[in-house]
Amino acid sequence: MENPTQVQHSEDEDEHIFRSKYPPVSVPDNLTLPEFVLQDAELYADKVAFVEAVSGKSYTYRDVVRDTRRFAKALRSLGLRKGHVVLVLLPNIAEYGIVALGIMAAGGVFSGANPASHPSEIKKQAYAANAKLIVTNGPNYEKVKNLEQPVVVIGEEHIEGATNWDELLEAGDRAGTGTRFTKEEVLQSDLCALPFSSGTTGISKGVMLTHRNLVANLCSSLFSVGSEMIGEVTTLGLIPFFHIYGITGICCATLRNKGKVVVMNRFDLRTFLNALITQEVTFAPIVPPIILALVKNPIVEEFDLSKLKLRAIMTAAAPLAPELLASFENKFPGVQVQEAYGLTEHSCITLTHGNPMKGHDTAKKNSVGFILPNLEIKFIDPDTSRSLPKNTPGELCVRSQCVMQGYYKNKEETNRTIDKNGWLHTGDIAYIDDDGDIFIVDRIKELIKYKGFQVAPAELEAILLTHSSVEDAAVVPLPDEEAGEIPAACVVMNPNAKENERDIMEYVASNVAHYKKVRVLQFVDTIPKSPSGKIMRRLLKDKMMENMPKPPSYS
Repeated sequence: MENPTQVQHSEDEDEHIFRSKYPPVSVPDNLTLPEFVLQDAELYADKVAFVEAVSGKSYTYRDVVRDTRRFAKALRSLGLRKGHVVLVLLPNIAEYGIVALGIMAAGGVFSGANPASHPSEIKKQAYAANAKLIVTNGPNYEKVKNLEQPVVVIGEEHIEGATNWDELLEAGDRAGTGTRFTKEEVLQSDLCALPFSSGTTGISKGVMLTHRNLVANLCSSLFSVGSEMIGEVTTLGLIPFFHIYGITGICCATLRNKGKVVVMNRFDLRTFLNALITQEVTFAPIVPPIILALVKNPIVEEFDLSKLKLRAIMTAAAPLAPELLASFENKFPGVQVQEAYGLTEHSCITLTHGNPMKGHDTAKKNSVGFILPNLEIKFIDPDTSRSLPKNTPGELCVRSQCVMQGYYKNKEETNRTIDKNGWLHTGDIAYIDDDGDIFIVDRIKELIKYKGFQVAPAELEAILLTHSSVEDAAVVPLPDEEAGEIPAACVVMNPNAKENERDIMEYVASNVAHYKKVRVLQFVDTIPKSPSGKIMRRLLKDKMMENMPKPPSYS
């Protein structure tokens, strides 16, 4: 085994570049993502690939391969061509993975959207992505029916003006048979996904990911999966599938290893625990608020925890408080807690504790793990851009085959995020210790992590400023035990304003998804800003913390 960290001095400049303590892994260069994850699926044809925790609806690997092929052919018959974007507005359902893989197999580009989004937000994403088609279900059809794109609706409901999913698959059968998913050649270098991320600057942008990006990420993140684990892992599918981790780290990773995904479309503690026990879930990627509920909620005592087959949980969407980690380990001594770090711009997982099913810890507690194979990492001084040695906090930068192609139709932001040498600048402050474990210590970027969802202050500030009584506004994160962070606003009102704090919070709430709502708001005389005009968020946050819990909160 190589040393945990390696330092390389380039010819051009003295750079501290760190690599994995594990040897590189090979990445196939001739397989698309659907081909890669469904490789050898015929050997597991009768094994369940997806099952809904509540309804029990399930798809075997035979079903997944068949319907992925049928959907791809049907899309081609509808006129979808290579590079066309399909917007998918669905909760977590058993068909989700088939929809995404079918789009990619047809040469299309999958773009998942949050079904909790406001119709105006969905419209913005559909237009920004230049979507040619929308896939949704009955309950969400109202949000997309006026977007002027063809709509496919999953479910038994037949809606006038939309194409029914089952009928479309039947049309795919009539489109002919063949061994390949699509007659038009799809290359590994082609785009296959366009998730939208707030990135490091706050405004949502389309992240261009190729088949190669995602295949490479899966090869790196699944490097330690042994043959004895193929077909043996049951993964909880609660993290939203529209998120890059949900579709890549849960759906695609589990399909690649021929495991089973237990699909849940919303969190309810009793349903959650029942699913863990009855479906014999062995691996559960979850967020800190769920860990908090497992530790503190008395409902947990209603269940016989001795029946749990759970071997590991993984949390990656938000920092896990050390006290919460200790409480969980005390209550669930047989369950490993793994932390990881990733970002959409790097195709999903970037750093991890390793394979959570191996039965041993491979990184220190409260770290986000070690460097995966095939990745290069460095830490730079945010002011000078000079690379830094071990045990010295700096901006985390990563270079690998997983780095996005760029932001869709946004060269300026792309150049700001990926430098000329191919380094992706994450906006997170971190350091690597002598053992190769990495610790996130701060964020340069200003995103708020509410229950694992990213909330952009700039977006909320823009909405606040559209109110006729608001003269200026700033949004900052405040710590919250349950949510991790909550959006809090300081607002300057004009002298003639009649509205109170709750009125302004309700105004924002009427224009955004539930998780983006401003939860605390204070009226202030001025917003402190630097000479260059940048909002001094840390100063605002400190002042709001001093005044808590006086401000009204919005639940």
